[in-house]
Amino acid sequence: MAKVTIFGQGNMGQAIGDVFKQGGNQVTYLGHHDAVTDLGEIVVLAVPYPAAISIAKANQAALAGKIVVDITNPLNFDTWDELVVPADSSAAAQIAQLLPNTKVVKAFNTTFAATLQSRKVGDNQTTVMAASDAEDAKVTLADALTDSGVAFVDAGSLKRAREMESLGFLQMTLAAKEKIGWTGGFALIK
Repeated sequence: MAKVTIFGQGNMGQAIGDVFKQGGNQVTYLGHHDAVTDLGEIVVLAVPYPAAISIAKANQAALAGKIVVDITNPLNFDTWDELVVPADSSAAAQIAQLLPNTKVVKAFNTTFAATLQSRKVGDNQTTVMAASDAEDAKVTLADALTDSGVAFVDAGSLKRAREMESLGFLQMTLAAKEKIGWTGGFALIK
């Protein structure tokens, strides 16, 4: 059992918390401006990209030694037509630069809240992909998701966060244009 702290209590934060709880983990929630005390070994940033950056900057000492899971897709919400990070980088890489004493993992950004809640994308099991340079962090995350109802796939090094964010961006824009539903998305079939 892992102790998990989730920044953000919106749809994604609640859905991710439910997945971790089903996996037998202890979950607590924090708001963006809440006092940061007694963080779990896994800290999930289930907030928009600008808020994730703000949390990382404000809590570098408190997050040291933690596994920090970045779920953001750094979308330009004004235009819905681009990512706001450099093309050769990712939100996760930006957060990792701010938190050199943490183990940053990119995960949950290629799923919608509804597919986490149902544990299904169409007729397929929802899969959480994770990218990180910290192999032990991915193992800890995979262990915490055992018995949660979602599948887990190691997507490789943190460099893969760029492709994961592009996939998440594409999925979000398709849903926003009603080409797919917010209850659907991309499924990973093994």
